[in-house]
Amino acid sequence: MCGITGTIGAGPVKDRILNGLSHLEYRGYDSAGIALSDGITLSVTKREGKLHNLTEAVKEDQTPYLSGIGHTRWATHGEPGEKNAHPQTNEEQTIAVVHNGIIENHKELRDRLRAQGYHFTSDTDTEVIAKLLDFYRNDDPLQTVIRTVAELRGAYALGILFAGDDALYAVRHESPLIIGTGDGVQMLASDIPAVLDTTRDVIYLENGDLARITKDTVDIFTQDGTPVERPVRRIDWSLEEATKDGYPHFMLKEIEEQPKTVRQTLESHLKDDSICFEDFALDQKTIEAFSQIWIVACGTAYHAGLIGKTLLERTTGLPVFTQVASEFKYQDPLIGEHSLFILVSQSGETADTLAAMREGKSRGATTLAITNVVGSTLAREADHVLYTRAGREISVASTKAYTAQLTLFLLLSLYFREQRTGSSDEALLLELKNLPEKMQDLLDAPIDYPGIAERLKDRPCAFYFGRLLDHATAMEGALKLKEISYIYTEAFPAGELKHGPIALIEEGTPVIALATQPKLHEKMLSNIAEVRSRGAYVIGIGTADYPELASGCDETLFIPVTDPYFAPLLSVIPTQLIAYHTSVARGIDVDKPRNLAKSVTVE
Repeated sequence: MCGITGTIGAGPVKDRILNGLSHLEYRGYDSAGIALSDGITLSVTKREGKLHNLTEAVKEDQTPYLSGIGHTRWATHGEPGEKNAHPQTNEEQTIAVVHNGIIENHKELRDRLRAQGYHFTSDTDTEVIAKLLDFYRNDDPLQTVIRTVAELRGAYALGILFAGDDALYAVRHESPLIIGTGDGVQMLASDIPAVLDTTRDVIYLENGDLARITKDTVDIFTQDGTPVERPVRRIDWSLEEATKDGYPHFMLKEIEEQPKTVRQTLESHLKDDSICFEDFALDQKTIEAFSQIWIVACGTAYHAGLIGKTLLERTTGLPVFTQVASEFKYQDPLIGEHSLFILVSQSGETADTLAAMREGKSRGATTLAITNVVGSTLAREADHVLYTRAGREISVASTKAYTAQLTLFLLLSLYFREQRTGSSDEALLLELKNLPEKMQDLLDAPIDYPGIAERLKDRPCAFYFGRLLDHATAMEGALKLKEISYIYTEAFPAGELKHGPIALIEEGTPVIALATQPKLHEKMLSNIAEVRSRGAYVIGIGTADYPELASGCDETLFIPVTDPYFAPLLSVIPTQLIAYHTSVARGIDVDKPRNLAKSVTVE
């Protein structure tokens, strides 16, 4: 969740770190800090709030530093504030640590260190690491790091800097960390964008790796000190993908990129009108050996999984179970060697999803990852992987990654149908290939989203409802409005309104009703009438071949006609734009909503 970067070598060290942090701020923006080494002493600066506060604080410093580490924080242990900002240091400020993750035994370690005379000035678990490094410090910093991490329990990625030492140290355990390696300059970072202005050659650290980094070398060890080799991989995507390109917000840019995203995902898996997965090829015999399918994910990816459940049950004839990843491993799930286990994560680093995958593998399940990030932990550890090809997604609120995930579930369901029947459905494949154009038509439609936002922005709550696939889309739409506008928002199955939720409807309450499933049109009109009769302001979202929807709604947003199973790819777009414009109308930082981070790397 927090963002880590560091560098050593030729050139402006301070500026490289600040630039790296600017590409990681989506991971947390409660505070930011930097530690810089001139080869003798460390200079540490920390500021509460967003990165620009730190940038202003150090802009006059022209010292020719040799190395440094930086951090942007999403608060876990300890409230947001300068004392809890990273880097955390020892008392003499000769050791500095930046940390992403949670040290589960920090209280035990803190008590032990206090008994040794150490004093603590923050509420963070990270300060414990700095003091423990001080306790074990000797003439060999590498051995100091090895002895220290042997005491830590939990998930963590660390960047460590010692005064008077000519190296950086990096440690990875259940939290992502990479090293960018160049000619006379090296970088460490939580994520790839932080290093792309310096190098495109990247080393992905594995769990349990510890690295000593100088300006010319990267030496990697296991946590007991055994040397290991890790390959250098070339990054082939552009940093331009991580810029706004003239848009006021990343979220709007990423919404507008969805036709391109879906087209790229389709083209990467469609060859000569046949579905082809490079790292996932199961024949009918193998498919028939499965007795069940599980889909496990968090947040937006979980909503994609709910739609995937309906699609896959229809084409495989197997029962499909969905579960939020944070609950999965604690429920003693009934899975085994005859289970196909699908894990969905945009980043491929979501801690709960990784834990669920490992639990599934330990029980003998076949694991399939759906992710957007090549080389991510999920991609490397799963038995099979399918990539969404969504490109870089920066806004905390996921949009294009979600529609790319839906696209893969559609492809996967049609693939299973092909395997079962021995032939492809040409009409469905053609309609699938037409979806990017229909998405573009919907984005170009003259819909007054700012006007709708004005009706919503001052309301204390809003509700979404739909049936079957529309209910899953309603859940995703509600999440978007909730997380970026701070309006209390919930989604309900439309048939459940009379079992409690309708008590919440009063004059002016916004209700977004999704009605894209033809067999349920009449029932949806009845549900809409029920809430409207109690004063609700109803926004209907349905297909253009259902004009009757307009008669029951105050506002109606029509999507292009498509197969009902494909409708979620289109109907989600109006919900994204409603959320976006409502957030703008409320004056909220759309891309950086409070208390949230793009990648949740702690359980």
